[in-house]
Formats: sequence, C-alpha cells, structure tokens
Amino acid sequence: MERNFYWVSIADVPQWYITTPVPASGGAFDEPWMFGEGHALPDPGLIKARVRNPGQKRALVFAGVERTPIGSEAVANVFRTHTPNDVQLLPIIVEGEAARYFIINATKTVDCIDEAECRQVQHYAEDEPSPEYAGEYRWIHGLRIDPSKSGDAHVLRPRKFKTALIVSEEVKGALEQVGNLGVSFERVTGPAAPSGR
Repeated sequence: MERNFYWVSIADVPQWYITTPVPASGGAFDEPWMFGEGHALPDPGLIKARVRNPGQKRALVFAGVERTPIGSEAVANVFRTHTPNDVQLLPIIVEGEAARYFIINATKTVDCIDEAECRQVQHYAEDEPSPEYAGEYRWIHGLRIDPSKSGDAHVLRPRKFKTALIVSEEVKGALEQVGNLGVSFERVTGPAAPSGR
C-alpha cells in the first residue's frame, strides 16, 4: 500500500510570529538556516527566540525568515512517539513564555522528488545566486515525491529542495489531534491536483 506524505507549510490563520532562533548567550548563529538543512546538528547550546507579533499562540509554527519549525511540548511528543529517528528536538526558550517549546530539526534528506509529476519546477541557473545552488530547485509548484524512495522515514526534507518539510500521513494525523496548529498540509503523493486549484 502506497504511503501518503504532506508538505507542511505556513497556514493562512491568525498566529503569533516568532523571530529567528539565536544563542541564548547572545549574538546570532553563523548559519541561522541550519535548522532547515535536513541533517543532525551538534549541540547548539541554549537557544532562544522572541515573539515579535503576539497574535494567536499556535502549537506549531515556522519562525523567522528561515522558517524554523517550532512546536509545543505536545507537538514534540508527537515527533518523539512517531519519528524518533527522523528528528532532533532542540529545546528553545520563547521569551515571555513559561511553556516548553522545541525546534523540530528534520535529520533525513531524501532524493525523492518526482519531477515528471510536479506541476512546475524552477531550477537555479548556474550563475545565480551562487555556484553551490546550481542544479537545485528555486521553487516547485504542485510538488510530488515518490513515496517508494522514502524508506522508513516519517519526516524528511527532499534533496535539492530542502525548503519543504515533508511528513507522513501518520504524523499529519497525530499533529492534527494536537490541534491549534499554525501550519497546513499539502499532499505531495498520488495524482496531482488540477492546475486550476
């Protein structure tokens, strides 16, 4: 039976805005996008972030322009239960909040994009923005992945398009049980949706 997967994106719902995570000791990380690179990280030490826009508190959001996934204790428990080998849960202090929060760092990168089934793909040109991006995707509309290439992963980032945080149907369902999410889920397996949608 084919497994279904979903792209986790920022939902169009009222929600608070949490800034880019930084070291609790001060300053900034040399690579603030490292929480979206799809690999395990050495212990970054204590991490903090502030709330720039109080808005509606949500159990799972993307922080800063780097879109770092940050979840509540209940969300972290979903990943602990369903995906212990696919993520690092890094504690983060959200300033002004007594509750515990965690960065959800996906640690598996999988070469699984089914380009022929994607609605539209845009590649980086060899001369932009820098050579290390050559051959990667600038953006994909109607993303589709080949679930047969996912192995036993329940959380992953596609190679050459690490922007996308992908979760299995099991994880999606468990997160929806937590509720109050600041994210939406777009199916990336099975027949593509009509281009008019």
